[in-house]
Amino acid sequence: MSARAILLVLMQPPPAFEEEFNCWYDTEHIPERLAVPGFTAARRYACLLGWPRYMALYDLANVEVLDSAAYRRVSGKNFSPWTRRVLSRVRVDRMVAGQLYPGDAPTTESARTLLLRFAAGEAPGEADLLARLKDGFEGREDVLGVRLFVTTEADRSAYVALVGLASPALEGGIDRAALGPWAARLDLANVYARY
Repeated sequence: MSARAILLVLMQPPPAFEEEFNCWYDTEHIPERLAVPGFTAARRYACLLGWPRYMALYDLANVEVLDSAAYRRVSGKNFSPWTRRVLSRVRVDRMVAGQLYPGDAPTTESARTLLLRFAAGEAPGEADLLARLKDGFEGREDVLGVRLFVTTEADRSAYVALVGLASPALEGGIDRAALGPWAARLDLANVYARY
């Protein structure tokens, strides 16, 4: 069995469909997912800086949860009619990622969450990225924690960092120079607040 993981979903509904989208998410989708053994938490966020508008973050006991019979009963060909209706109208970017740091720490409550996504590559490697994230964020008064993940999907190779913020202080931007060679691989830098 592998380490803790996340299912991170970024979504952009059309403006005229937003009310139904939020109703579906809150009344059907989140409760349905939390009923699957191995889904340990589910949180929704609205984007303050960046795009797309919504993010859902599911903490998983491990990535194998998404291969379980319980999950298959509510996913793919077994989607509910409402889920099929919503997903046919909403732009979705879904990522499954295993946690690299810090150990088995779960998502913590925070006023804001900074989402950073980096295209993976050979060099300088994840140890360098982790060191830069720790140097840039850990120990700061306005940072509650840093988590680093690597995607597990064969068709996508990326690192995802989630930085819990105690205040809106970082909403003005991040120090790209401190990211060194990773700055060129940064393809997403959004700030989200709990929905």
